[in-house]
Amino acid sequence: MLIKDGIRVDGRKYDELRPIKIEAGVLHRAEGSCALEWGNNRVLAAVYGPREAIPRHTQHPLKAVVNARYNMVPFSVSDRKRPGPDRRSVEISKVTAEALSNVVFTEFFPRTSIDVSIEVLGAEAGTRCAGITAASVALADAGIPMRDLPVACAAGKVDGTIVLDLAGEEDCEGEADLPIAIAPRTGKILLMQMDGHLTFNEFEEALELALAGCKQVSKLQKEALLRRYHVTASTNESELTPKKEEVSA
Repeated sequence: MLIKDGIRVDGRKYDELRPIKIEAGVLHRAEGSCALEWGNNRVLAAVYGPREAIPRHTQHPLKAVVNARYNMVPFSVSDRKRPGPDRRSVEISKVTAEALSNVVFTEFFPRTSIDVSIEVLGAEAGTRCAGITAASVALADAGIPMRDLPVACAAGKVDGTIVLDLAGEEDCEGEADLPIAIAPRTGKILLMQMDGHLTFNEFEEALELALAGCKQVSKLQKEALLRRYHVTASTNESELTPKKEEVSA
């Protein structure tokens, strides 16, 4: 049994998230970056651009093209993964790019590309949600103008109970998984996928739980960006303030 007396296998209640840690601006050679720990998931996201789209036939004359590359490194799972893209990574890359394209002001940067790289260094469950969440923070860190700060979370069904943020064992042994991504300010759904079977009522319950989880994660995203730029703002302010000796001189 994965749930006993209302407590899940990892000690959480049905509506609790796994521990999440988000840090913005961790890479110096990218325009924007983010490191995210979500349970046992470890994700690194980097953003490059806007820059001229190469080759030129990929350019759009009226807007930027958002490219996303989701990749799980070979040592991210217990059974070593074969290097390179597979069907799953290609599919997640595609839906991630579509979700991000819906919030980026792509019309500001015609004929360019905005490239998002998502590397999963350690995988437990919910890596696509972790990847989108990290990519969102990296885009904001890069100064890419967006309508909102997208965020993702999942709910699912385990032992007949709808729960939030499935862990690894729950993801493998559970009956259903419903990852979603939203624009939190408007509530617009940017991504929705489902694996498994839910009744209509169970689906509505899982959706409401996932939306509530997205709102919690959204607060952590904003706190990470505030920490990043509070330090920068303080540093710049101190550099601009003249020293006493300079004033007296």
